[in-house]
Amino acid sequence: MTDPIIEAGTPVRPRISGSVSAPANTAGTSLIIERLGLVDYMPTWKQMRETTLARTADEPDQLWLLQHTPVYTLGLAARAAHLPRTANQIPVVKSDRGGQITYHGPGQIIVYTLVDLRRLGIGVRQLVRLLEQSVIDLLKQYKVAARGSEQAPGVYVSDAKIAALGLRIRNGCSYHGLSLNVDMDLAPFADIDPCGYPGLGVSQLRDLGIDEDINTLGEKLLASLQANLWGQQPMETR
Repeated sequence: MTDPIIEAGTPVRPRISGSVSAPANTAGTSLIIERLGLVDYMPTWKQMRETTLARTADEPDQLWLLQHTPVYTLGLAARAAHLPRTANQIPVVKSDRGGQITYHGPGQIIVYTLVDLRRLGIGVRQLVRLLEQSVIDLLKQYKVAARGSEQAPGVYVSDAKIAALGLRIRNGCSYHGLSLNVDMDLAPFADIDPCGYPGLGVSQLRDLGIDEDINTLGEKLLASLQANLWGQQPMETR
């Protein structure tokens, strides 16, 4: 028996609060950074989808830094065989991102990337590589060697996955983004085939000896994303 699957439109108590916007300029491009804290998946997904569908060509890109309450999310490529194997009371949500199944929970950094690919002059494959590189560059600061994968996008340390990617492109703009395991309960991954791969190991920064505060790591990841996507370190203005 598995937990019930929640579809888009199912009423869920919203928990988006504490949003703080901080404008930044990189290479002359306006960028909005949202730091949302710990939030539920469904209202956050709805908000980023609506933001993407409503945005115009001159609106700034956005990065949303957050953590999620426990949830499994199914990508468009997910199959019934990927559902959790036990009833662990963690909700399962059918999402519109690419990929298969993954788990989100407290202690994991999420960055949603609401980016106009046409304005940056890149395609979705290049965006995936840049997101991977941003995590790789962050881990390099802690002398951890990591790699991406063209066959199974994400970031790996040895053979264990430490960061997952999933995107949706609408009207040339992306939403969803990446997750980086920092200091979390990894047990829910054991009930699934992470990203659809049976036996795939999952790691986190704490197990690699990195005990940096998750908020500090989140800010460093934002800086790495800005360096890779827009070519400069962030220059925040108020």
